[in-house]
Amino acid sequence: MTSRRRLVTGLTLAGAATLLGFQAQRAAVTPIDPVIAGFQKTTVASVADAVDQVCNRRGFLSHDMRPYIAGKVVGRARTSIAKPAPPDKATPTLAVKSSVEMIEAAKPGEVGVIVMEGSLDVAGIGGLMATAAKARGMAGVLVDGSVRDIPEIRGLGLPVYARGASPATAVSRYAAIAYDVEVTCAGVKIKPGDIIVAGEDGVVAVPKDQAAAVLKRAQEIDERETAMVPFIKQFQSLTKAIQKFNRI
Repeated sequence: MTSRRRLVTGLTLAGAATLLGFQAQRAAVTPIDPVIAGFQKTTVASVADAVDQVCNRRGFLSHDMRPYIAGKVVGRARTSIAKPAPPDKATPTLAVKSSVEMIEAAKPGEVGVIVMEGSLDVAGIGGLMATAAKARGMAGVLVDGSVRDIPEIRGLGLPVYARGASPATAVSRYAAIAYDVEVTCAGVKIKPGDIIVAGEDGVVAVPKDQAAAVLKRAQEIDERETAMVPFIKQFQSLTKAIQKFNRI
C-alpha cells in the first residue's frame, strides 16, 4: 500500500471511529423525561387519587374504558377527533384522516387518544392503524369508541384501551375533524401533552401543567400504602391502620 493510500485509509478509519463515538455519545445522553419515568413506577389508583387532591377535579376516564389489548401505558397524549358524517363526507381518506395524521406525527412513547363522537359502535382503530402506531413506537392508544381486528393488534403487542369492540368501519359513517386539539374522552378533557396513565384499574389523564405536583402526591400515596400493609398484617386491623395513616 502506498503512503497516500495508507494516509487516506487512516483518515477514513479515524473519521468512522469519530462518527461512531459521536453517535454512541448522542445515544447515551438522550434525555429521559423524569416525569414520565416517575409515573411508570406509580399505580393507576394512586394517580387517580392524586389528580383528585391536586387538581380538584376528576382525572379518571369512564369505567368502560378498558384494555382490549392489555399492557400498562404511560406517555404524553396526541389527540384526534371524528364525528358522524354522510357517506359522501366519510370516504376512506376522510374517515380516518385526523387519526392517521396524528399517528404519523407521533413521537416514540406518546399515546394516541382517538375520540369517535356520538357512538361507541364504530371502530376508531383497527389492524392497519395499529400497525402504523406500533411502527412509530407509540406506547398505546385510547379510543372513545370501539376497536376491531383485536387478534391482529394483540399480535403486534400494542396496548389498546377502548369503550367497546365492534367490527364496524368508520368509512361511510364518520369524518375526521382535527388532531392535536383538546378533546373530551370518556368523560375527561384531554389536551395534547397531558400524561396518560393506564393499567388494569383503568385510565387516568394528568394535566400537563400540574403533572409534577400530581406525581409527587401519587408517590406519597404509594409510599403510605406500602407502609400500611405490614401494619394491617401485624395488628390485624384495618380500622387502626386508617386511624394511623389517614388513608383508605
